[in-house]
Amino acid sequence: MKNLLSVLKISVPDKIFIKDPETSELGKRIIEHAISLIEEIGFESFTFKKLGAKINSNESSIYRYFESKHKLLLYLTSWYWAWLEYQLVIETFSISDANEKLDKAIDIVTRTVIEDSNYSHINETVLYKIIVKESSKSFLTKAVDTENKEGYFEIYKRIITRISEMILGVKKEYPFALSLASSIIEGGLHQHYLTEHFPSITNCDKEKTPTSFFIHLVKNTIK
Repeated sequence: MKNLLSVLKISVPDKIFIKDPETSELGKRIIEHAISLIEEIGFESFTFKKLGAKINSNESSIYRYFESKHKLLLYLTSWYWAWLEYQLVIETFSISDANEKLDKAIDIVTRTVIEDSNYSHINETVLYKIIVKESSKSFLTKAVDTENKEGYFEIYKRIITRISEMILGVKKEYPFALSLASSIIEGGLHQHYLTEHFPSITNCDKEKTPTSFFIHLVKNTIK
């Protein structure tokens, strides 16, 4: 999988950015340090001025790539979902048993992320922490319907559709495949968040992982 991922370009909808940050060293530095700064201070406190100071560049140079920090967050979340989709496709491609394929898919989208050395300017482990804490802020906005029509969330929706198709592969008459798939995606993030910040209201921990919970939930839901 790693060999294949190394030759694939993670594609983000081009309306999200003004200039593709993957096309220049400055763009890659913007993404690399935006990830570390958002994780350090949180998205609310994050500004392009602070990012510019971190990369020793003018704030205006960042605006040549993204028109707002919201668009930057959309870029980061879209990149993450595209990266995850590649793993989902590659790691389940050769699995013929429908139940085994679904279990593997749940594992991929709910497991704790480890760093992928194929993308030196993006620390996936840190990015995942941002996804857990901040990703909902990319779509819980007044502009969500307009941005949805413009295709900003196409990768996120596509990965949910892929999982729903695997659910139907196990039980074709199940009437809530999309609802269950989206619950797995968002619920996985939420359980990881609860485990870190509100452990008293979740049974998940290092031994009973969110992955084991959602495999148990899905199996009992569609049995």
